[in-house]
Amino acid sequence: MSGIRLHIRKASAVLLGLASLGAAAAAPDIQHWRAETGARVYFVESRALPLVDIQVDFVAGSALDPDAKAGLASLTHSLLDSGAEGLTEQEIAERMADTGARLGGGIEADRASVSLRTLSSESERVAAVALAARLLAQPTFPGPAFERERSRNITGLREALTKPETLAARRFKRAIYGDHPYGRLTTVESLERITRNDLVRFHRARYSARNASVSIVGDVSRSDAEQIANQLTAALPAGTAPVALGAPQMPARTTEHIEHPSAQAHILMGMPALTRDDPDYFPLLVGNYALGGGGFVSRLTKEVREKRGFAYSVYSFFQPQKVAGPFQIGLQTRGSQAAEARQVAEDVLAAFVAEGPSEEELQAARDNIINGFGLRLDSNRKILDYVATIGFYELPLDWLETYPREVATVTVAAVRDAFSRRIRAEHLVAVVAGGDGDRSATGNDKAGAQGSAR
Repeated sequence: MSGIRLHIRKASAVLLGLASLGAAAAAPDIQHWRAETGARVYFVESRALPLVDIQVDFVAGSALDPDAKAGLASLTHSLLDSGAEGLTEQEIAERMADTGARLGGGIEADRASVSLRTLSSESERVAAVALAARLLAQPTFPGPAFERERSRNITGLREALTKPETLAARRFKRAIYGDHPYGRLTTVESLERITRNDLVRFHRARYSARNASVSIVGDVSRSDAEQIANQLTAALPAGTAPVALGAPQMPARTTEHIEHPSAQAHILMGMPALTRDDPDYFPLLVGNYALGGGGFVSRLTKEVREKRGFAYSVYSFFQPQKVAGPFQIGLQTRGSQAAEARQVAEDVLAAFVAEGPSEEELQAARDNIINGFGLRLDSNRKILDYVATIGFYELPLDWLETYPREVATVTVAAVRDAFSRRIRAEHLVAVVAGGDGDRSATGNDKAGAQGSAR
């Protein structure tokens, strides 16, 4: 697997990192301008190490997949370094190795990202950036590489579909989003429909300067950063304007069971909830820490794990996206106690929505969120993650600076108000996958089987 396919970043990982900002360290000074090509640029000068970290984000995530060809965005992204004009896949790898640079990236619902880490010395930096620009603007998507990657994806998907956690995640996504682009699922059939020409067309339309946000953090000057941004985006296709996603329709309350011969039942509960620029962002984020985001100090952990022993781990999170990203509660438990464990989690959620956190829970949440600032901004790579998120979603440049102050002002009343309006029982979707092996062994009935979509 080549460098650009190192990982798929979860939007929630960025959210959790941003939740650790505080007054213990200074927020980075983010400079912003438009490149000559029209791309948005965000730059933080950091001279501590002779390195530059760069990320280019495009409005080219999985939500842009055509209905019948889900998986196209991911395939396009994964094959950017499989060949470029005048360069084979092997030659690309060798040139990248010669510069000492590292290529990476990820794909999400909203965006596709390409990252580059390079030495800041001029010769190495210029060579690495020139190669990255060539891959972004002139990928050739060679036929053999396309067939290989598509086959690999099909094989991986078929294997994943044997696992209850995958089945639960896919059913949950579809259940809360329905026909909205966020609910689109890659299938074996959709992958088989994708052709190499589909990748060429998708790249031409979506990987353009007008759809790009360039983030740069490291040991370069403002003028160097301007040159980097221009070089990375100068030869990109003209592309088309970003597609505006509509808000998803809120789902009706439902519980679905997916049969699987596993002993453990995988339980997911939630609904669409939070945008990146949501006015309820901070009350929901701080409140969630007390509910299920704070690990062993959270209310869900105390009630589900400590008091009843239903699960080793139970969690909740908000995943903010361009439009309403999901609120999710998750746990695993023995199949014979899945119905009871799910009911306890739902009861805890209902009580929290009605009452909010206690003053003690709220203070602990605020303290933990604020005091982790230094640990979350201790490298260029971590800073780049935050700057890229701010840039792509066009958040205020002082967002990191004001973040701890916003967290500190959240009250119990604000949390209760936000949760009562945004997390409503009539929209709560629950999915239970697996646990049938344990239920069969104990002779218990299959709880929650009503509403099953087989």
